[in-house]
Amino acid sequence: MDNHNDTSSRNTQSGIRSISRLSLIFLLGTALLLVVASLASTFMNTPTPIERLDYASRDLAMRLRGPRQPSGDIVIVAVDDFSLNWTGLHWPWPRAYIAQIVDYLNQAGARMVGLDVLLFEPGADPGGDAKLAAAFKESNASVSVMQYFKSVQMEGNVRLESETAKTPLPIYREALTGFGTTAISSDADAITRGMLAYQRTQDGTIYYNWAFELARLYLNASPPSDPTPEGLTFNGQRVPLDAGRLLVNFAGPSGTYPTYSAARVVLGDYSPEIYGVGDKIVLIGITSDTIPDNYATPFSAQVRTPGVEIVANAADTLINQRYLRVAPPWVNLLLIALATMLAAVFIRSTQPGLTIGLMTAAMLVFAAIYYLVYRGLGYYLPFIAPEAMLFLGTVLPTLEQAVSQEIEKRRVRGLFTRFISPEMVDQLIATQDINSLNKRTNLTVLFSDIRGFTTLSEKLSPEQVVGLLNPYLEAMTAIIYKHGGTVDKYEGDAIMAFFGEPVAHPDHAQRAVRTAIEMLQTLADLNARWAQEGRLSEHFEIGIGINSGEVFVGLLGSEQRVSYTIIGDNVNLAARIQDLTKVYSWPIIISENTYQLIQDEFEVEFIERTLVRGKTESVNIYKILGPKGASASELIQILHKE
Repeated sequence: MDNHNDTSSRNTQSGIRSISRLSLIFLLGTALLLVVASLASTFMNTPTPIERLDYASRDLAMRLRGPRQPSGDIVIVAVDDFSLNWTGLHWPWPRAYIAQIVDYLNQAGARMVGLDVLLFEPGADPGGDAKLAAAFKESNASVSVMQYFKSVQMEGNVRLESETAKTPLPIYREALTGFGTTAISSDADAITRGMLAYQRTQDGTIYYNWAFELARLYLNASPPSDPTPEGLTFNGQRVPLDAGRLLVNFAGPSGTYPTYSAARVVLGDYSPEIYGVGDKIVLIGITSDTIPDNYATPFSAQVRTPGVEIVANAADTLINQRYLRVAPPWVNLLLIALATMLAAVFIRSTQPGLTIGLMTAAMLVFAAIYYLVYRGLGYYLPFIAPEAMLFLGTVLPTLEQAVSQEIEKRRVRGLFTRFISPEMVDQLIATQDINSLNKRTNLTVLFSDIRGFTTLSEKLSPEQVVGLLNPYLEAMTAIIYKHGGTVDKYEGDAIMAFFGEPVAHPDHAQRAVRTAIEMLQTLADLNARWAQEGRLSEHFEIGIGINSGEVFVGLLGSEQRVSYTIIGDNVNLAARIQDLTKVYSWPIIISENTYQLIQDEFEVEFIERTLVRGKTESVNIYKILGPKGASASELIQILHKE
């Protein structure tokens, strides 16, 4: 038991506690819940709340990085509001007019022309397709787009799937250097973070996104190959994909890439600047808000980015190999496990402020690591689940421990207010380890008993007995509380108390003697009042025995009833000394042990060395006369004689 208390004390002093069973349940339950939620996101078609929050975390990291200077390899010729208003032409524009734009770009020395216009149907203007095809043939390289989509129809209970691959007209396929799909992919929160890298038809034909065609021709690389949902081979290396999507490393919000108005190109307004497109990729596409081809991106959900500029970002990502990767699911599980272990360490602290501080610091450190890994490696770690594990895995057990401690404090307060004053209980709870109450320690024991009360009570009615005994016990208990004592028990008219625990007082012996003297003084006042009221014809007299020494003190009892009490040979000696007050007709008698502790403060008188019942060796006993330097009226012998 001593070893247990030593260990408990050391743990308290070092600020470390063991994890309770309920806290462990909260900790492991939180980890299990997050693991299940993380695994569910792998198999569900719709993103889980954690996955949605991870999307937002990635967007925030990109915004914190801020816009970066585009590579300078790509410019945009925009079909903007000015161009639509100036030309007065309805979209789609006549192919002949688009051919003029391509011709101007060819003359300006564009390395490649990319047209974000579907060309799988003939143009409305006669001869326009021929002119546009001729312009493409004059280009150093030219790329356009195609459409591939699947549709599902129900005929009765039969689900029919069909696919459609709409490629440019033969006249364009002969003129164009390449073409590809243009499937921009928005997530469930309507934010566009990537585009489908490839689409595979039922017969096994693979069409790649036209951003790959732009990058391939610019880099003079081989076509992509070996596509899987996790990646494909391009330009001699493996390009990471996220479920078949190329994650776009956006250079910035809308307008980041140099943009020229299509009508002004034809008008020649960009004569000095347009020749700056030499040896660059020039993309022609819609930017006007009146034609729905704008998308929310990580940089802004309100200011939308035209689809042609998203393609520019995708091509730039491929050309400059600024790939983004998402960590596989096992990394998420590993980080949850690490966060669980950290939370388990944090909640062992006995200081809630320190616990929360450590948790906050850990969350901030992981957020910094998350950002640095993204910024340096383009790698998205799982963020929400580990942070949630750190937060919930620390806060929930900490709250549980706080509630448990409060319940325990209330229990201890309810228990100890029966023995010591409420102020002392608050001090005990504030300064002591409740779990280390059981101990061996040196303290002072006080026994008091009313002489002849049994005989006296036989002359009184039960109501009179209660009317006298309750006020007496209440007054004596208040005195014990006043001097920091603990009431162990009441045995009829007898009181057993001790000093020095649960709140340690080095002067426990002096407190016990002061208590005994004040008990006599208060009893004299009670006797006088009761005599005046006619409630008692005889005076009460009490005997008090006091002994100091080592005892066991602690919580003893059963699950149904527990008491804070003391046991040991020194307790028995105090009781036997109280019995001697009748023999020597003196109200307060102390042992040799107590005398050695109080002799400097109180006047004492040696009685004799005597053999008390239950002891094999004789002990010295002393009378307490009163405080040193007290007046004659304050001495116990005078009061006693009165």
